[in-house]
Amino acid sequence: MKLRAKTFRGWMIGAAVAIAGTATMGTALGSWAQPAPSRNHAPTHRRPPSEPVVLELFTAQGCPGCPDANQVVETIADEPGVIALTYAVGYWDYMGWPDTFAKPEFAQRQRAYQTAMRLRGVYTPQVIIDGRRQVSGAEAPAVQAAVDEEATRRIFPPQVEFRESGDRVGVGSGRAPVGGAEVWAVIYRPGAQTVTVSGGDNRGRAVRHVNVVRELRKLGDWNGRPVLYPLPAQRDPDEAVAVMVQAKGDRRILTAATQ
Repeated sequence: MKLRAKTFRGWMIGAAVAIAGTATMGTALGSWAQPAPSRNHAPTHRRPPSEPVVLELFTAQGCPGCPDANQVVETIADEPGVIALTYAVGYWDYMGWPDTFAKPEFAQRQRAYQTAMRLRGVYTPQVIIDGRRQVSGAEAPAVQAAVDEEATRRIFPPQVEFRESGDRVGVGSGRAPVGGAEVWAVIYRPGAQTVTVSGGDNRGRAVRHVNVVRELRKLGDWNGRPVLYPLPAQRDPDEAVAVMVQAKGDRRILTAATQ
C-alpha cells in the first residue's frame, strides 16, 4: 500500500485492530532517551515525504512566550515531509484568559509524554518530535535541528492507506513494538487561525496558531497485522485528519499520514 502524507521562556508546571476503540489516552510507560539535537549534524538521507516527521506543539494563548513559538512551528509546517499539529492546553487559564482551543485530553496527551520521557513536569511552549524527543518551542534552531535529525532516521514503518471512500484507513503489516501500538485519528483545522486575547499576560495580542487540533480519537490497537479502521464521520468541511500509529509504551510514533 502507498502511504499518503498530506505538515521566551518555557514555563514549567508540575504535572502529571479491532475496528472500534475508545477515545481515552493510555498511560505512558517506560522511557525513550535521545541525545540533544546538534546544528552540526548534516542530514544525509532524508526520509521521503511518505514517511513524515510528526511535530506536536503544546501551547497556550495565556503563555507570553508561546506566540513566538507558534510562529516557529508555522514556518516548519510548510516543509515537505512534516506533519505539524498544535495542541492548546488550559492549565494557564487561571491567569486571566481561558484558552479558546484547549481541551483536557490535550493536556492529558502532554502528560503521557512527560511520563514516557521521565520529565519533571510539562510546560509551554513544548515541542514533541515523533514522540521520541522534546525541545522548547522557544528555541527555533533546536526545533529545526530535531526535525532534521528525525528526518534522517532509517525506519521501516507499517504502511498507511486511506480508502477512496474517505471513511476508512488501513494500516499494513510490520514489526510491532513491545506492548503493541495504538492508532489515533487527530482531527485538526489546516492552516492558520488568529485569536485576539483580551485578558491575562497576552492581553491585546493577536495570537496566531497553525493546524489547530480539535479532537483526538483512538481508532483501535495495532499488533503488527493489517487492520482496517473506520474514520470519524461527519467532520466539518474545514477539518482534516492525521492518522498516527503510536507505541503504547514509550509513545514513539511509528508512522503517520494525513487525509
